Amino acid sequence: MEWIIFGFYIIGFVFLLMLGLPVAFSFLTINMIAVFFLWNGVSGLEVMTINLFESISLFSLLPIPMFILMGELMFRTGIGFNVINALGNWMGAIPGRLSLLSVGSGTLFSVLSGSSVASTSLLGSLLVPEMKKNGYKNEMSIGPILGSAGLATMLPPTALGVILASLAGIPVGEFLIAIIIPGLILASIFILYIIIRCRLNPDLAPKYDVNIVSTRKKIKDTIMYIFPLGLIVGAVVIIIVFGIATPTESAVIGALGVIILTVIYRKISLQLFVDSFRGTLRITSMILMIMANAAIFSQVLSFTGITDGIISLIDNLDIPTIILILLIQFLLIILGLFLEPVSIMMMTLPLLVPIAQGAGLDITWFGVILLITIQMATITPPFGMDLFAMKGVTTNDIKMGDIYRSALPFVILMILCMILIILIPSLALWLPSLMN
Repeated sequence: MEWIIFGFYIIGFVFLLMLGLPVAFSFLTINMIAVFFLWNGVSGLEVMTINLFESISLFSLLPIPMFILMGELMFRTGIGFNVINALGNWMGAIPGRLSLLSVGSGTLFSVLSGSSVASTSLLGSLLVPEMKKNGYKNEMSIGPILGSAGLATMLPPTALGVILASLAGIPVGEFLIAIIIPGLILASIFILYIIIRCRLNPDLAPKYDVNIVSTRKKIKDTIMYIFPLGLIVGAVVIIIVFGIATPTESAVIGALGVIILTVIYRKISLQLFVDSFRGTLRITSMILMIMANAAIFSQVLSFTGITDGIISLIDNLDIPTIILILLIQFLLIILGLFLEPVSIMMMTLPLLVPIAQGAGLDITWFGVILLITIQMATITPPFGMDLFAMKGVTTNDIKMGDIYRSALPFVILMILCMILIILIPSLALWLPSLMN
């Protein structure tokens, strides 16, 4: 019986998505039908309503709107662009200059937007034409933008990291610290790849005339734009590491810091505030709605015995742990062909976390691996969602095949990073161990 219910969930959810219903409402519809028949009709729906509110009335979820508000303010005021320009002044005419800048830009806006699709669309429309004008090949223009979305999820502050930690039952502060070293490793891999490829094959990213900027202006822009933002992000991380405040309180401090910056730069206005809060409300409400429905989904799975059945099935297979991990990664990549990272987390974590715990895996380390894989799935050919977002904002002469070829090297680099973390768990667990 439980497997019939599970099949109903999967088939019904996919059917509603194919009809064009948003993920949150697809989840809600399937949950309401299942709860009505399994939890005694209308009284079950009343219990579901109470559980929906209780599942998101958590102090630990407050960093999500705070991080999103930081991004909205930085994007609408242009502070993020000022940081990118200041970084570009220091780079000069190094090989792959625009590619490296696109990695930095993509990282910044993916972190701040909370959506890799939104970030890909924005940066694809802004940066790809400029890079094309300077003779950059697709592999060094499109590829870094697609890869940077995955990098963004591995560097705090990251709303996706908070969501995953909350759903998996991992302390948010511990998880944000755990992803720092893997994130830095992934960033280093991307940077090394771009520099080495551009040195071996200069035609991928031809040198072009760069405006000469005086050292005085470089230092001035660094002090004005890079240092203040770095101070805010650094403060958020340090406060969490040393236990001075909770991740929620740290996120509030970060958002307050960005608001102060907008005042200092004289970028603030009533309309900008209204637009920023409206954008924050729209994104946050959708995320929390999906999370609330995921909680109900998890409760229905437990009620029907599906969770225990799947765990028993895995145990009976008696497969090595490493094979189990690889099978999970394959499943997530398949889902990433059709769904956004948040949606994938909502659907899979209620099942994957009990499986990981039953296999004796460290849940923090497991979460770090999942975070990389879930984002990587969105740039995996042939149906990764970010690939189509890129196609939608580029010119007609750039074919889907060009986008696939541009994305593949960065998919491989992310796989290498994931394998490294699987083989050396201390890369994810060393920093959290210092907090204990």
